[in-house]
Amino acid sequence: MNYAVQMKNKALQLRIYIQPKASRDEIVGMHGDALKIAITAPPVDGKANTHLCKYLAKQCGVAKSNVALIKGQLNRHKTVVVNEPAVIPKAIQALLNV
Repeated sequence: MNYAVQMKNKALQLRIYIQPKASRDEIVGMHGDALKIAITAPPVDGKANTHLCKYLAKQCGVAKSNVALIKGQLNRHKTVVVNEPAVIPKAIQALLNV
């Protein structure tokens, strides 16, 4: 069972390792026991967190209000919940089926 990516009560729960200031936004794959996501925003004044939530909302086809950062505001390791995702990105879908 992959603990980095889980579905709980119609919510997608992700344990993320974030790489800020990347050249492009992308879901990289597994990094230890977390899902690595690279984003272009710098880790300044919460910009990386805001950008991460916006990126995940777009990838999952939901409003930004459906994405919540529940752990790791000031850390590279984060826990994010996406409520009722309309779409599950292929990289995440592959991990759900493990």
